[in-house]
Amino acid sequence: MSARIEAGDRIEDFELPDETGTPRSLTSLLADGPIVLFFYPAALTAGCTAEACHFRDLAAEFAAVGARPVGVSGDTVERQQEFSGKHALGMPLLSDADGTIRERFGVKRGFSMAPTKRVTFVIAEDRTVLEVVRSELRMNTHADRALDALRAHRK
Repeated sequence: MSARIEAGDRIEDFELPDETGTPRSLTSLLADGPIVLFFYPAALTAGCTAEACHFRDLAAEFAAVGARPVGVSGDTVERQQEFSGKHALGMPLLSDADGTIRERFGVKRGFSMAPTKRVTFVIAEDRTVLEVVRSELRMNTHADRALDALRAHRK
């Protein structure tokens, strides 16, 4: 059984390929400021597209608080690239094809149609979790609550 990560926990470093196949470590992603690591069930599906596009549409707000969103799903690098290109997402999309990182974050589901739960982690530069957003159905909640947490953290 995987552990459930909560606010205040520290995340171990990990590395996954992004949509271009480039390996990205958590440490390198945090080099420029906090990240909003959002796990989503499947690229190019309606809900995940709505969620990712909302993150994209708030890019200026995330930049204003010195943070950026990073998506993660079990999709292949090629599918992440297609997803990013089709919607001009402009953010790293990590491919967790074998489920290792989903398992570590406690967002892996038992059944295979949607192997990833929709959960967002706001992570500070020191790899501490500032906020966890869990909502399967309210797509905009993820980016909105992440921004609230980042703004509160900066004060």
